[in-house]
Amino acid sequence: MNLPLGFLILAVGFWKLKGEWAEAKGSRFDYASALILGFALVLLMYGFSRLTSITGAILTTSGIIVLVFFVMYELKIESPLVDIKLFRNNTVFAFSNMAALINYSATFAISFLLSLYLQYIKGLSPQQAGFVLVTQPIIQAFFSPIAGRISDKIEPRTVASLGMALTCAGLILLTFLGDDSTLRFIILCLIILGLGFALFSSPNTNAIMGSVEKQFYGVASAMVSTMRNMGMMFSMGIVMIIFAIYIGQVKIVPECYPFFVKSVRVAFVVFAVICFGGIFASLARGKMNRGKKEG
Repeated sequence: MNLPLGFLILAVGFWKLKGEWAEAKGSRFDYASALILGFALVLLMYGFSRLTSITGAILTTSGIIVLVFFVMYELKIESPLVDIKLFRNNTVFAFSNMAALINYSATFAISFLLSLYLQYIKGLSPQQAGFVLVTQPIIQAFFSPIAGRISDKIEPRTVASLGMALTCAGLILLTFLGDDSTLRFIILCLIILGLGFALFSSPNTNAIMGSVEKQFYGVASAMVSTMRNMGMMFSMGIVMIIFAIYIGQVKIVPECYPFFVKSVRVAFVVFAVICFGGIFASLARGKMNRGKKEG
């Protein structure tokens, strides 16, 4: 599904968005930087997914080293792939990206954990579990456009931080998940999380894109995607580490259910702590220069 849709979006982009990158005309694309960054991210993502092994630790460390080299390389070349000054001199851009990384790190694995919980502990079929879990994206889809419009009138930092706080509240509720938790309780948590995602995502993206000049729109958009993908990877990596500690490398059978439930609760505790820190990262971004955005 992604491939034809990707080609369609690419075609529409070349057809309708001819003036969008006019401000960046003359800039040279640095293929060496792209290769270095890509290599660093592959090492980090694959290494973190295997962090419980020596190989995973080596790959993760190597990824960090290559990433540091990438930053040093970008500071020296004339047309960097990622202008590091955006992070050093633009507080809104830097902390908004950090908030995105934290948010996805704390939330991406929620559906994974709850899908297993609903099937193993509650005995639901995959289809039934999917119907329960779709509550969150429906709420998010409904409120996201509203949150985006609100962030055009109210400081995005305020709206996004409220969204992060609601997400944290939903995660705190999920730390009480047990064998006897009802579907109503889970749906309530998903509604709170969906509302939190909606209030965070659109305003946070608004803040990132509105904090840079037009010539950096491509870099800002790509950075949002990078933070999202890295956050997803960190989220699943955290879950795998917790599973390795509490369950081990075994099939989840009824004898393992108590350990599974405990690991799920521990994961939600970790995610709630991460998300709580994200509230302060979101607040620390400062106010947007709306005059600059409009200009």
